[in-house]
Amino acid sequence: MSKIAFLFPGQGSQSVGMGLDFYGHSSQAREIFAQADEILGFNLSRLCFEGPEEELKLTEITQPALLTVSFIAHTLLGIEPRIAAGHSLGEYSALVAAGSLSFEDALPLVHKRGKYMQEAVPVGVGAMAAILGASYEEVKEGISKVKEGIVDIANWNSQQQIVISGHKEAVQEALKVIDPPRSVVLPVSAPFHSRLMKTAEEKLVQDLDQTEFRALEFPIVTNVNAEIIHQGSQAREALKRQVSRPVLWYESMERLKAENIDLFLELGSGKVLSGLVKRIGRRWSFPLTTLNVENSETLKESREILSGILGGKKESKL
Repeated sequence: MSKIAFLFPGQGSQSVGMGLDFYGHSSQAREIFAQADEILGFNLSRLCFEGPEEELKLTEITQPALLTVSFIAHTLLGIEPRIAAGHSLGEYSALVAAGSLSFEDALPLVHKRGKYMQEAVPVGVGAMAAILGASYEEVKEGISKVKEGIVDIANWNSQQQIVISGHKEAVQEALKVIDPPRSVVLPVSAPFHSRLMKTAEEKLVQDLDQTEFRALEFPIVTNVNAEIIHQGSQAREALKRQVSRPVLWYESMERLKAENIDLFLELGSGKVLSGLVKRIGRRWSFPLTTLNVENSETLKESREILSGILGGKKESKL
């Protein structure tokens, strides 16, 4: 029988129209969007459905928007996995799904997280770039040769996709030193997951200490060290260190491989994580399946496939 992991997307997966199909087909989705609007004190649902894109891309808007749509997708699916992982912001979504963090607490928390991250570095000072076709060791060696400014590995997404982050000039210098087959400067407003986010992390720690974290109903793999956790205290500590440190996504997926996970279900906007898993899994010794739930159609498709695996059970840890 297949073993399933849920994946929860992070910033970059947002798009105008996200969640609208859920809203149109589900009273439960409408209730969750209304709840989110009330908790935040502004019309998050309208920004998800109509944009404008520039406003939806603001970090303090993007993060609660992605969390809300992922929470709806998980709620409507109504199935528990063996384990889960979330990419950056997605780790909060994973913890909500696992019952460690309530949606009511998580929503304002990620809204603040987005504000702190945006405020940490003035616009134009920082930058991020995706490096394609160079190994982790090559990137690590390259950034070590940059003498002025800060540049760090921000995301280790796959064998051949690594994101660097830091001062704009330092990132540009690193790209020259590494000279990869391909690189893309990312359209982001701040140098996320770098040491420049330390002030944001320090502010967030205070909020995390005031938030209740319960034992997880199913484990998750953390971004900061790709380790499996079960306790609320572990979740809080991982989130405290997450903002200024790299997302170890490749290592996290390798950890899931060691757990013999062969079915990955992405919950929320987009298919970014599904695509990464497919690329990472090409070298695995067993075949894997990827599904996603981002609207009513993909929800139905995933339910049909999972019902065959579950044998008609609505809730199970696969």
